[in-house]
Amino acid sequence: MPPCFEQPAPNSPTAAVLVIGDEILSGRTQDTNTNTIARFLAVLGIDLKQARVVGDVQTEIVAALNALRAAHDFVFTTGGIGPTHDDITADAVAAAFGVGIGYHPGAYALLEARYPPGEFNDMRKRMARIPHGAGLVANAVSGAPGFHIGNVYVMAGVPMVMRAMLEAIAPELPHGRTVKSITVEACIPEGTIAPGLAALQKSHPDVAIGSYPFYREGAAKPFGAQLVVRGRDNEAVERVASELEDMLRQLGAAPQRVNPG
Repeated sequence: MPPCFEQPAPNSPTAAVLVIGDEILSGRTQDTNTNTIARFLAVLGIDLKQARVVGDVQTEIVAALNALRAAHDFVFTTGGIGPTHDDITADAVAAAFGVGIGYHPGAYALLEARYPPGEFNDMRKRMARIPHGAGLVANAVSGAPGFHIGNVYVMAGVPMVMRAMLEAIAPELPHGRTVKSITVEACIPEGTIAPGLAALQKSHPDVAIGSYPFYREGAAKPFGAQLVVRGRDNEAVERVASELEDMLRQLGAAPQRVNPG
């Protein structure tokens, strides 16, 4: 469930993820790439602010990409850069940037070298079509590269390949201040602690406090919440977590840190 209270972390690069593919929207394929990218960016101190999923419709991809790249420092797309007819991401990105598209010499050579003579057919050549002016993103798994243009990084949808591409681009991404997170768990209804959480958040606007309720059937006290304190100032995060624990004790709960530090 979404957090009750969430404040943006200041002075850090922001990013968005655009997941592309009808298979995600139909439920045939489960998206795990967004979670992987979120964890990857957190280590770099880049805040993931949005994630969207669009189908294989060029106009929709273009509209989503243009909105996201205008609002954030970086956009990471996954899916739609394979050899089949419905892999239209490269064309959509070219349209979004208003540039042409064609065979990239480097991508073409990489792919041609991977196939036996006669097997580098027209459909496989589609993976070498890159928007004009884009640079390649290395793919250590299968060879077929992704690409980057402007503030957009275009990667494969296959999770293993996508992870390899993330590792390839990591050195060129900026590093912000990483976020410290402390999770405090208590078996107390979320509604009971909501007023105190609101007051605590108001007193500490530079630290984010998220509330995630749970229900554990069969437990003596089945209702509870995990309260996540996040921020870039380690001392401030620790101070708010301690105040939160004091508040919970005053309400008769027994707080426990799930991931201290």
